[in-house]
Amino acid sequence: MNAEEAVTSPQDGPTPRWSLGSSSGLHYGSFANSLASLTPMAVEKPAISPRRAHLAVAVLCYVNLLNYMERYTIAGVLSNIQRFFDIRDSTAGLLQTVFICSFLLLAPLFGYLGDRYNRKYIMIGGLSVWLVTAAGSSLVTESYFWLLVLLRALVGIGEASYSTIAPTIIGDLFTGGQRSIMICVFYIFIPVGSGLGYIVGAGCANLTGDWRWALRITPILGLVGLFLLVFLCPNPARGAAETHGQGVAEQTSYKEDVKYLLKNKSYVWSSFGVTAMAFLTGALAFWMPTFLSRAQVTQGIRPPCTKEPCDPTDSYIFGAVTVVTGILGASLGTGLSRWLRNKVSNADPLICAVGMLGSAPCLFITIFVASESIPATYVFIFLGELLLSLNWAVLADILLYVVIPTRRATAEALQITVCHLLGDAGSPYLIGTISDAIRKVKPGTHAWSFRSLKYSLLVCPSVGIVGGLFFLMTSLYITEDRKAAQELIAGTGNEGPPPQPNPAPEPSMELSNSNK
Repeated sequence: MNAEEAVTSPQDGPTPRWSLGSSSGLHYGSFANSLASLTPMAVEKPAISPRRAHLAVAVLCYVNLLNYMERYTIAGVLSNIQRFFDIRDSTAGLLQTVFICSFLLLAPLFGYLGDRYNRKYIMIGGLSVWLVTAAGSSLVTESYFWLLVLLRALVGIGEASYSTIAPTIIGDLFTGGQRSIMICVFYIFIPVGSGLGYIVGAGCANLTGDWRWALRITPILGLVGLFLLVFLCPNPARGAAETHGQGVAEQTSYKEDVKYLLKNKSYVWSSFGVTAMAFLTGALAFWMPTFLSRAQVTQGIRPPCTKEPCDPTDSYIFGAVTVVTGILGASLGTGLSRWLRNKVSNADPLICAVGMLGSAPCLFITIFVASESIPATYVFIFLGELLLSLNWAVLADILLYVVIPTRRATAEALQITVCHLLGDAGSPYLIGTISDAIRKVKPGTHAWSFRSLKYSLLVCPSVGIVGGLFFLMTSLYITEDRKAAQELIAGTGNEGPPPQPNPAPEPSMELSNSNK
């Protein structure tokens, strides 16, 4: 069996020539996932043919786009849903909360499976469940809101399987600079998908006069994604990109994996930062279109919504802003990372800190200027989302180069669990609950309905500041973790494959993200 056959086998491939056992004496964070990312001697070489690898990333990006479109379609038609079921803000926020809760509770399971079994089959199974439950959500009648809540919870099964595993496959297809670019492209589709979710959801509701048609588009497109995943996505051996197709084997228990990750300070502090970002983006994504709509009603720009479909203009504009800022922000963040990393060893967490801290004043101004000027509000929304979007790809890259290949899925899963449990699982519901509590002071007025949501959203800038501080803490440890890994690999040839000669790279060849 040749190297490419080993990589693309549905199984985990043959036993490689070298492994990393739990008794190898490696200190936490001392072995990063990528030999090419840690040693000047390493040369980038894809695990499988470049054409197949790029095709696989294209398929994963397409499914990622649909995942986030489906997630935020609900937010795009939230006003219609509230009117259809006659529910309050806190009850509406429950739709997102139950989805995120099932997502985070199942992520550790898929992380465990993803580090041990065929990742392609796991994603196919999860995506199949997602298609059925997402389509089922569109069939719920007005007397069965509880069923809509249940189906939203089940949709989280598909997303948990995919979001946990897909980045690890990309990590096993590319190394170094190419990996940074592919991760950037993959994570660009988070804000792009989110923005299109608002636009497509609101557009379908407006065209058909029925919000439930908005929930039927992504399952239809998802069937195409399932077909592409089955036939075009490989299951590379873990660590294949770093070991030229052979992979890395490590026999450890789940308890040992968790202990390793908890001792990795760069991973822990960056996970706290991701949690703050999830809280912030989850609350804004769910409530901002509704907030903008209420602001315009208060200013007399438009009448309040009294029948379906409600005016979709705010969902269109906010969705478009999210798409544009997502593309620009993720590209800018990755570009800054690649430019600064050779000059500033802890550039990645510093970029994330600047993004979070810089977004806080923008969001604060957004909340208060909305009652005076909608155009000015969109300007500050644009700036705030642009700064937040700097972090998407950089955060994924941090995880990939501080966690060894056989623990990446577990690392992704635990980070997903923590960031959603303490982040966007509760933030939409919390904002809605605070809004309802404030509204009780002056019930029944449109102006006070706007102000109650306005005051509840003030939680978001505060969380942004805390998240920035978490990333500053990450910056204190990430250089030490990387340096320890470099010293280990340079000084102990028996811990991994021998260093490769360092031929002069071709002009198109990218060096490692972490090369100094």
